[in-house]
Amino acid sequence: MTLWGGRFSGKLDETAWALNTSLPVDQRMAIQDVDGSLAWAHALLTAGILSPDEHVQIISGLAAIRQEFISASFSFAAGDEDIHTAVERRLRELAGPAAGKLHTGRSRNDQVATDFRMWLLAAIPELDTALAQLQSVLIEQAEQAGETLIPGYTHLQRAQPLLLAHWWLSHFWPLQRDRDRLADLIERVSVLPLGSGALAGTPIAVDREALAAALGFNSAAPNSLDAVSDRDFAAEFLFCAALNAVHLSKLAEQIVLYTSAEFGFFELSDAFSTGSSLMPQKKNPDVFELTRGKAGTLLGLLTGFMAVLKGLPSSYDKDLQEDKAPVFAAADTLAMILPVLSGALGSITPRPARMRAAIDSFMMATDLADYLVGKGIPFRETHALAGKAVRLAVDQGLGLDTLPLDQYKSLHPAFETDVYASLDPVESVKRRKSLGGTAPSAVLHQIQQAKNKLKGE
Repeated sequence: MTLWGGRFSGKLDETAWALNTSLPVDQRMAIQDVDGSLAWAHALLTAGILSPDEHVQIISGLAAIRQEFISASFSFAAGDEDIHTAVERRLRELAGPAAGKLHTGRSRNDQVATDFRMWLLAAIPELDTALAQLQSVLIEQAEQAGETLIPGYTHLQRAQPLLLAHWWLSHFWPLQRDRDRLADLIERVSVLPLGSGALAGTPIAVDREALAAALGFNSAAPNSLDAVSDRDFAAEFLFCAALNAVHLSKLAEQIVLYTSAEFGFFELSDAFSTGSSLMPQKKNPDVFELTRGKAGTLLGLLTGFMAVLKGLPSSYDKDLQEDKAPVFAAADTLAMILPVLSGALGSITPRPARMRAAIDSFMMATDLADYLVGKGIPFRETHALAGKAVRLAVDQGLGLDTLPLDQYKSLHPAFETDVYASLDPVESVKRRKSLGGTAPSAVLHQIQQAKNKLKGE
């Protein structure tokens, strides 16, 4: 049984059928398809299209079908072109001729768009929960880090010392922006296409606002032509997923570096590491490498789908059948990555001594310039003087903390014995206590901010 065969006298070529059918993908929206049909049946009853008896037969059949999907006992037939066909075919088996009235005033165009949006409205909160769990792990690591120091980098060159807690939290906020984007997206997903027909609207007197409310949508689409073709929400979800993957990839890349022998800042748990089939000594950060790699896959899903959308000529074109697979794949990929990352990051053991040993006195060169600012010298001049001090120390194989005072004074008489106190990395960190800074007091405030975000405050 197909939903469109009356105009045709011949049978669709088998290879064309295989290309055309979408059941392997859209059967994932089975519950949404049934729920949408239940709401539509009620709308048809209210509009006088269905009699009370017919309505009872239809909703009873749909309820039975829904249960079959839940229990995984639903049997698909060889002629089921898509999930809509499968549901209607089964409904005829259960409800008889009354089932033929269910599609009155409805098209697969508005039906599939409705199913897809309903699926995404259910998927976004699940993704948000997984992101929040990962954020929680980052906060826990930040709290456990206390006042442990870690080198901060720009251009992958040692820059300034940081609190390790500050570093952990630097990955919390991108995830918060990811969650904010998803929450904002819900408003644009929650627009009901059902009742738009194929493209021109429906002649049936259905209350689309009531229909939207019944299905949990915020509003009904204002333009039927746009409603059946709009896939902005799918593209936007793919963008959210891809950007989240970029944030996860950045975190993963830093973990890969920091767990290497060259850095040695973190120790991976055996539970989230793998070995080599040849080299017995290896302990590989595969979880993080796979996260980094899958970011490329998610970026590809976004760009591929945007290419599908870029030149469609009419309201609905079959190209739009390509909308669901990338969205499902993106959601599945993140649903797989995020819990593993939460476990892997939560089990990492920091190595404070190794981090502290990587902090040298040259990383306090800015503090040296700030020291002279405190003596009343303009920063642009102190920056140059600090740079000259670095050159003097490097040329002699010394650090800024071991460069003799007379050589400092040769650069400027404002240098005094207290210059060496300015080169203490602990004090360097403590001085950066402005909002968002790395000082212990600022980081404690930031941890509370992060906790408040998780609470939804």
